[in-house]
Amino acid sequence: MTDLLTAKAIMGESFIGPNELRQLSSLRIKVEDDVPEISYSETELNKKKNDYILILCEKSFIDGDSITIRNLKKRLGYEPLVNEPCFYNQDWYEKEAFIDFQLDHKWLLIRKNIFESSRAVQPEELMQKFSFPSAIECAYAFFLCWYVLNIKLWYHDFVWCSDFDHNGDRIYVGKYHDIDGVNKNGFSIHRHLSLRQCYGC
Repeated sequence: MTDLLTAKAIMGESFIGPNELRQLSSLRIKVEDDVPEISYSETELNKKKNDYILILCEKSFIDGDSITIRNLKKRLGYEPLVNEPCFYNQDWYEKEAFIDFQLDHKWLLIRKNIFESSRAVQPEELMQKFSFPSAIECAYAFFLCWYVLNIKLWYHDFVWCSDFDHNGDRIYVGKYHDIDGVNKNGFSIHRHLSLRQCYGC
């Protein structure tokens, strides 16, 4: 366990705590009075402070809505000419359960960039070495870092998530900007299609 002031001192600018959330007027996040314990040790935070961001996760907005992907999308939209940051214009996941998963009230330590050794490696192989965050944790971290820290996480990369769609296909998110300029800007949410009997030629 690490106390709040010590954690903030260690993480420096890579820290979003209760005060930072209260000052974020655009998303109007409800900051609970009972700040959860920081389960990461000082040793771990010192080891990861250059590559990770420590973020306080809250469960709801001031208006009472839960912090979910659906409710973030409702607030931020999907048209970059109207508002940035925003979501990429997709609707395939509107009926999927994972977009209504609520954040847990906890501290999240999330990596700023993907591991180079993980590029183009199947998720089943990566799971032997890494644990995956949830899609709502990634979305929450992405938008908070943009607003609070002026950091654009995973700007050209995708991040594997712990969530699945109703077919059992794994979710991956990120890649806000298409380096080829074909697609509009937006936080993307996709699924990694598994090979099933309905595929053929």
